[in-house]
Amino acid sequence: MGRILQFSDVHFGCEHRRACAAALDFAHASPPDLVLITGDVTQKGLPDEFAAAGEWIRRMPEPTFVIVGNHDVPYWSLPARLFHPWKAFEDAIGHPAHDHQFLSPALMVRGVVTARGWQARPNWSKGVIDLDQTRKAAAALRQAPVGALRVLACHHPLIEMIGTPMTGDVKRGDDAAAIFAEAGVDLITTGHVHVPFALPINLGDHCSYAVGCGTLSHRERGSPPSFNQIEWDAKEITVTAIAWTGDAFAPSQTWRLPRRQDTRKTATAPDPATPGERERAAV
Repeated sequence: MGRILQFSDVHFGCEHRRACAAALDFAHASPPDLVLITGDVTQKGLPDEFAAAGEWIRRMPEPTFVIVGNHDVPYWSLPARLFHPWKAFEDAIGHPAHDHQFLSPALMVRGVVTARGWQARPNWSKGVIDLDQTRKAAAALRQAPVGALRVLACHHPLIEMIGTPMTGDVKRGDDAAAIFAEAGVDLITTGHVHVPFALPINLGDHCSYAVGCGTLSHRERGSPPSFNQIEWDAKEITVTAIAWTGDAFAPSQTWRLPRRQDTRKTATAPDPATPGERERAAV
């Protein structure tokens, strides 16, 4: 029914060049419904890094969807971090930082920014999510076509995953994850930790899945460069990590996730069987 290729943390400036070139070949060999890139397209937000990232993204098959990560700010410019942290990203990449959305009959993706140009804690790489933006994104995703896969895209995992080499430490992340799960979101797709994963987020009566993506940079943190292939039908979502072997990409890990069924109901009630019933229904 559908297929997404998810890339993340390419970190142009320390990108794995052979893997990046092979990723383009992989994407063009069988173009997906969407190429999704979940942040950190540069290493230090330098102009030449943004230029290289923009060129690579424009060489991907359309459509593409890109969100910002904490490395996508001008690293060495405090005024830019304070007053316009995402201008360089938006100018070079051509995607908006805020309220980014993709919609087709089979798929809806909404982006929320979890990175900050600066924040009132020592480590600015950690995540923050605004609950007003969360509710705005959740309200939009509620309006997805019946049966469409609903995907939230952000850079930092909203809930900490055991065994990852670093943390997202997202302020208000648990609350945001609960809002998205209640809104019927199927997947919360993220990057940042540089390793792939697909795990359930069980919150009350609702279950969404957290899907993390590996890196295409030399900052592997113990895992080979990789990206995700996400396929779905009416009953199941299959997430496959496609890892670099040294010469090519090949499937590495696969997760099969039962798809939630509470968003697949028809939008309108069936037409009553008799004229009398139709008249009563119209009153």
